[in-house]
Amino acid sequence: MKKGMIVGCSVAGGILLIVAILVIWGINSYNNLVTLNETVNQSWSQVENQYQRRADLIPNLVNTVKGYANFERGVLTDVTEARAKVSQMTVTKDILDDPQAFQKFQSMQGQLSGALSRLLVTVENYPDLKANENFLQLQAQLEGTENRIAVERRKFNETVQSYNTSIKRFPNSIFASLFGFKDKQYFKATTGAETPPKVEF
Repeated sequence: MKKGMIVGCSVAGGILLIVAILVIWGINSYNNLVTLNETVNQSWSQVENQYQRRADLIPNLVNTVKGYANFERGVLTDVTEARAKVSQMTVTKDILDDPQAFQKFQSMQGQLSGALSRLLVTVENYPDLKANENFLQLQAQLEGTENRIAVERRKFNETVQSYNTSIKRFPNSIFASLFGFKDKQYFKATTGAETPPKVEF
């Protein structure tokens, strides 16, 4: 009788130990997924901050350029309209889970980048504007912001890669599907980015 109780207690103790290990492992896996998800969200915030910085610089740039009466109004209109479209889009962190919304956001930002590039290329035809101190400062700030955007987008893609890899690996994939952790979207090159722009004067 005593031998049976000892064996029973050993089996029960072994089962409790396995259950405790599984619970602790599950909690650690879940917490790791939460940490990675928050890292992606934080990285996304940095991308948004840089896009906001660019959006804030654009009105000053456009107003400086408007002072030159002969400047092509169509180029200024394109920049202003592209900025307005970007500003009208409501962006939440839920965009990271919606491929279509993410693609739309990226496309609008790409249109704004294209309009700004055309503006800066057109400026080459205006030596007085190129020498304007305000314009030079704004151009330098804008170029710095574009570099920051590129850096933050790269960092964002790196954090998304870590997160996506983690939720796809077994056994994390079990917890990811149980608790609703989904793939996040990557920033991709805009269509036609592989073709260098044609600059004509």
